Amino acid sequence: MAIQRVSSKWAKTKVLLKNELVSPYIPVTCKYSSEALENMLNEFTIAFLKPDCGTYGRGVMCVEQLTLNNLDSDDQFIDTYTVYQLRYGTETKIFPSLASLILGVHKYTRHHNYLIQQGIRLLEYNSCPFDLRILTQKSPNRLWVSTGIIGRVAAPHKVVTNHHSGGKVQTFETLMSPYMTSMEVFELQQTLKSLGVSVANQLQTKYHHIKELGLDIAIDSEKRPWILEVNTLPALYPFKKYIPDKDVYRRIYRYAVSYGRYPARRLSR
Repeated sequence: MAIQRVSSKWAKTKVLLKNELVSPYIPVTCKYSSEALENMLNEFTIAFLKPDCGTYGRGVMCVEQLTLNNLDSDDQFIDTYTVYQLRYGTETKIFPSLASLILGVHKYTRHHNYLIQQGIRLLEYNSCPFDLRILTQKSPNRLWVSTGIIGRVAAPHKVVTNHHSGGKVQTFETLMSPYMTSMEVFELQQTLKSLGVSVANQLQTKYHHIKELGLDIAIDSEKRPWILEVNTLPALYPFKKYIPDKDVYRRIYRYAVSYGRYPARRLSR
């Protein structure tokens, strides 16, 4: 049986929102429209726009409502005014009004179906935002198991964190230890692994032949995890290259062989 892949982010989100254990971890998400953009910025001031079926972070935009101070010629405060910032790739554009922002966004969205998602301000490592990737796989005895966690640090001035956009991989412990005690890091790790299993079990109610998932997780300033996206074709190689404990990848590989992603062969030590 072929491994099932699900490209639509919106389709997966709708399934996950039906689970009361999973839904609190999902940022407010809906199909993109100019009205949805206005509402999202009014409520959260920052939002991310994503192609519904995009991969590798292509087409992802960050929009933000900024309140600036209006000063006189002596640098004395007069009042405040609002502008809108659009970040795409390494470009940043400022728009003086919501209407002009919507026109600017339309340039990128007009030929694609987009989603808009509540913006989560990521924790940072060396002044660059990072997120986490949880790998959850079907085990040989057909149970879901979260087999690995890595961190991904965005390249300077980039909106997304993945390798294809210049992001760098770091270990989970390296990224979280500045923000937490060792016990808190361990407890978060267990929470994230459990969350991966819950997400997999819920998606399987709709998509019966999925075998592996990559959960992109944001951690906010309150140390709260958020599910940014779930990928049904996760990259496995980073877990081989960047996790010091080689037994982690051996298990990942063994599981991938058991459900047919890789042919069986001897792993080098």
